[in-house]
Amino acid sequence: MMRARLTALFFAILLLLTACSPASGGRQDDGKVTLTIMGKKEDMEKAYIQQIFQLYEQSGGCHLRVIGLDDADASYDASLREAFSSEEAPDILFHFNDSGLNTLDGEGQFVRLDEEAWVSDLTDGARAYCQDGEGHLLGLPFWENSVSGCYYNKTILDALGLRPAATQAEFDALCQALKSIGYTPLCWSFQSCHWNYQFALDPIFADDPELLVRLNRNEITYADIPEVWDMVEWLADAGEKGWFGENYAGRDWDDLSHAMASGECVMINIWDTWFDTDLGEGGTYSKEDFALMPVFMNTEPSGTYEGGNLNMMMVNQQGDHVEEALEFLSFCVQSENYNKAFDGISTVSCFKGQTTNIQSDMVTEAQGSISLHGRASTANPKIIGYTQQGMGAAVEKLLQGEVDAAGCVALMDEYRIAAARELGAEGF
Repeated sequence: MMRARLTALFFAILLLLTACSPASGGRQDDGKVTLTIMGKKEDMEKAYIQQIFQLYEQSGGCHLRVIGLDDADASYDASLREAFSSEEAPDILFHFNDSGLNTLDGEGQFVRLDEEAWVSDLTDGARAYCQDGEGHLLGLPFWENSVSGCYYNKTILDALGLRPAATQAEFDALCQALKSIGYTPLCWSFQSCHWNYQFALDPIFADDPELLVRLNRNEITYADIPEVWDMVEWLADAGEKGWFGENYAGRDWDDLSHAMASGECVMINIWDTWFDTDLGEGGTYSKEDFALMPVFMNTEPSGTYEGGNLNMMMVNQQGDHVEEALEFLSFCVQSENYNKAFDGISTVSCFKGQTTNIQSDMVTEAQGSISLHGRASTANPKIIGYTQQGMGAAVEKLLQGEVDAAGCVALMDEYRIAAARELGAEGF
């Protein structure tokens, strides 16, 4: 019954959007074909996406028929599967390189783009994010990029005569010093900060791809990996020492801005664009008061930065218009076109020729450190069954004292394996 409802919902959305789009199917009266592009509705409404679509059609390219699917957790992946198992599969799919791709046959469904002429224009970080486990390029990244790390209030540290950390030991000492003089060292939230754990896991699996392969084959679990235990034990210790403050259990997303702008908290593990979109105005401190250092969560002594999670344009190799779809990607990656689309957008560059975007001083000033310690986002997109919510639920029980470190690791494995089985992943 649920499958029937989802199917009906998907095709209702499809019919509604088709009525507002150029005719589907083969060539139109003007001799041009119509390319079908599918993605999440809110993603397709981004200003730079709308701009590149408009530029393409104005250039005399194919007609575009854009299908935006609602981003509801329970229905999006199911709707996507319905589309690719029907005659309504798109020519181009916008998708993040995350576990949701496991519901589709990535190797058999999408064109590998390694040999496209524009690949050399991708920045190293953007290209790394868009590769599969064997290093093949799955899609063209066309999205807001960011750098995740530990953003700290440099004004407060300077006034206290304290320095940012360069090692895990220095970070722990910094947290203890801040706590001892009445500051909350690290802004945290049970309600919202579920992304933190992927920053800690990234270096484990990015630096040892074979370990990731074994985990995804269900040959090993988190419990078999010492660095995972190191992370969990550090979290428990940090919570006991009060490094997250007294009210972190009740903080919600909207509370993070006040905690950082007021100076209540000194550091936060987050991404640069957050300071433009969420920090807000009117607080004691603004974006200019912050700087960037690596994330330290006891899995990598020198810390780590995470590159952006990027929406990719993927070409359906089973589609009717593969060549036209590849030509569309080539249009998007021409510098004059992506520079028009991203003009004034706050983002780290995805393309080497990108010049009109706004890149934060925080990232620019830390570029040397980022080059040494940065890694492509790995845990969230590449661990089968990984979910931020599952990780957050396991760590919440740890910090509330419901389980110890062993119980937390066991829950992390339990939630991951259950999600992998729900996806139908082989070996689970």
